[in-house]
Amino acid sequence: MLEVLKSLALMNASRKVVKVSSKELAERIGQSLQTAARKLKELEEEGLIDRTLTRDGQFVVITEKGKQVLYREYMDYRKIFEGEESIKIRGEVFSGVGEGRYYVSLEGYREQFKKKLGFDPYPGTLNLRIPKEEMYFRRRLDEENGILIEGFKTEDRTFGEVKAFRCRIDGVEGAVVIPKRTHYPSEILEVIAPTRLRDKLGIRDGDMVEVEVLL
Repeated sequence: MLEVLKSLALMNASRKVVKVSSKELAERIGQSLQTAARKLKELEEEGLIDRTLTRDGQFVVITEKGKQVLYREYMDYRKIFEGEESIKIRGEVFSGVGEGRYYVSLEGYREQFKKKLGFDPYPGTLNLRIPKEEMYFRRRLDEENGILIEGFKTEDRTFGEVKAFRCRIDGVEGAVVIPKRTHYPSEILEVIAPTRLRDKLGIRDGDMVEVEVLL
């Protein structure tokens, strides 16, 4: 399906609604008409495109979810050809109010962390307060797409989207997580990992740590 999504993006479907015929798409991907039609349907079912069928033809636009898929592919190729890009952010360890443990433990998030980040996170976050001199790099994360962790609904409430960035602290692998819509102040950085970072790194409130964030 990625090949079809890429072809649609090259037709400008990531920026606007475009009219697409299955025949034209089939020629672009070198597949049969039936295969092209089937893959369009699969992309729609996966929520990677929005498709509208009318008497005049079918109109397609790539969704934000679809753009994230393309962006991850783009970042993978960047790593292959350009090497890994990263930034380093220093922050002061402080204790939160336990919200991190609650959110990380939610299955709607946890399963996506396991699938998209490659590890089962310890139920809790390492909270870092970023000093003013480091805020340029903290704001840089707000501008990057990161890895999309989709929002979900339960019987009681709705949980919003989160974006994640793989990271390292003293060689320990983890991920920075940032709610896409949040009331948290921007100088706060939360890190998850497969282990309790305070114990693994021997750190406590007031300590300064450096996080290498992979973009």
